Amino acid sequence: MSKARLFTPLTVGGVELANRIVIAPMCQYSAADGCMSDWHVIHLGHLALSGAALLTIEATAVVPEGRISYRDVGLYDDATESAMSRVLESVRRWSTMPIAIQLAHAGRKSSHEIPWKGGRQLAPTDANGWQTDAPSPIAFEAHEHPPSAMSRADLSRVRDAFASAARRAARLGLDAVQLHGAHGYLLHEFLSPLSNRRTDEYGGTLENRMRFPLEVFDAVRAAFPADRPVTMRVSGTDWAEGGWDEAQTIAFAQALEARGCAAIHVSSGGLVPEQKIPIGPSYQVPLARAVKQNVGIPVVAVGLITEFDQAEAIISTGDADLIAIARAILYDPRWPWHAAAHFGARIKAPPQYLRSQPRQYRELFDPVE
Repeated sequence: MSKARLFTPLTVGGVELANRIVIAPMCQYSAADGCMSDWHVIHLGHLALSGAALLTIEATAVVPEGRISYRDVGLYDDATESAMSRVLESVRRWSTMPIAIQLAHAGRKSSHEIPWKGGRQLAPTDANGWQTDAPSPIAFEAHEHPPSAMSRADLSRVRDAFASAARRAARLGLDAVQLHGAHGYLLHEFLSPLSNRRTDEYGGTLENRMRFPLEVFDAVRAAFPADRPVTMRVSGTDWAEGGWDEAQTIAFAQALEARGCAAIHVSSGGLVPEQKIPIGPSYQVPLARAVKQNVGIPVVAVGLITEFDQAEAIISTGDADLIAIARAILYDPRWPWHAAAHFGARIKAPPQYLRSQPRQYRELFDPVE
């Protein structure tokens, strides 16, 4: 029997995870008017057969103007809910993997062209563009169309939209909600002093800058069933002078824990174009470690985790409780299978695929019921 910690179970907020490998949310830019398409059936269905412990649906906008691009997924009306229901029904027909959703608002980083068409910001006068919203009227890049500073009425509207999306997620039977508080999107924009220059109770001090993200968390926690977890993804640092940093992340994580947050997923960056990121294998793990040393809830590490022994070291040394993979599992959709074979651990696989395993590993694979 394998002794690899990577393949030990963990319960997070009532959801039982078979191992410590989770699939991070990854935008596909393949929706139509916020509605999931057949691409999502293929994409999510493929990943749901991977043997990971949890699949997270991509950043899903809670209002149309909160989408990163006009091709982003939303969960803000009956049409978007119905489209997602169809996709989930198909995926669940063949997989028992728990499924979470990342609820998001892109703030000043919304209204963009899709990546393979250049990814530039689209102004309100451009086709497929709209006016963006943010804590303060500061554009991400100087040449871009500036966002509108959100009024208190706007804050209430967006907070309520997060809660409404959480109720739709509950109706869809999703197992968990992750709030996107990272990568320079709206909740992160409120947290960082580089993007939040407000002079009211939502700006200035750390307590004030955390206020709106915490209000959103409270609203979502109240709207989503108590026996299912709500988690948060954060950027542990802006990688920029005078910005959001590790110490503020720890304070925010502790405030979230006190409100019933079930786990913290620690990424980094994305707030300003002048960020200086020391990219390399496991480059964000120290940020996850710092948070884990200061909270009692599970912490997820992410970022250039591509090797099996690398992932095992992160878990076995206690730097994090779970590892999230994204590009690595797009490149190798059977990454968890191969990791299990590497460590001699047991894992579930579709019976249709069992004969694909090399003979010496077949005893390690249990068919999905």
